[in-house]
Amino acid sequence: MAAVLVVDDDETVREVVVAYLRQAGHDITEAADGPGAMEAARSRPDIVVLDVMLPGFDGLEVCRRLRSEQPGVPIVMLSALGEEEDRIAGLGEGADDYLCKPFSPRELVLRVASLLRRAQSPTSGPAAPLVDGDLTIDPIPRSATRGERPLSLTAREFDLLAFLLTNPGQAYSREDLLSRVWGWEFGDLTTVTVHVRRLREKVEVDPSSPTRLVTVWGVGYRWDPAP
Repeated sequence: MAAVLVVDDDETVREVVVAYLRQAGHDITEAADGPGAMEAARSRPDIVVLDVMLPGFDGLEVCRRLRSEQPGVPIVMLSALGEEEDRIAGLGEGADDYLCKPFSPRELVLRVASLLRRAQSPTSGPAAPLVDGDLTIDPIPRSATRGERPLSLTAREFDLLAFLLTNPGQAYSREDLLSRVWGWEFGDLTTVTVHVRRLREKVEVDPSSPTRLVTVWGVGYRWDPAP
């Protein structure tokens, strides 16, 4: 059972989401606006299901503040705004996943379960620390450092980095990464694109000219290990 914070100002949507998540065995806390979300988040939930359009301040601002205060908490954003730019905005603020309304409650439950498995199963994947130049990640506590500086990574970013460091020099398509890193056989490929961009901002000297997480044109992405 996980502690799930559900934030949505639409009472009907919130009731449906809460009902399905409770049926899956989770303990639910609810909030209906931005300030209420931040207040409820003080209990440090295991995962947050977060609507974008909220009174007080919107879900993007909630996501931004949560990433600052609780960088490791997984966040699934919900929105009626389904354009690619809107999804990129949500993922760009640090959300781990993004579902457009109307959505399948069963799919949401599966997405929540997937994120929780990754966040709560530190022994999945490599067990020993991985080192590449000035970059070190430790899969057991799910921590990462670059030189002396800790890296603040979301659950999705950590999984992506761990996978790439375990498989250096190999090119993967976005479909490959969606399936092999996060276990999705379907999904929005924008998720991979945005997480690659965010990861570059944290591990590259110059994210606009990457030398570690490089683009392989016509294929996808490859991790080039440090000399």
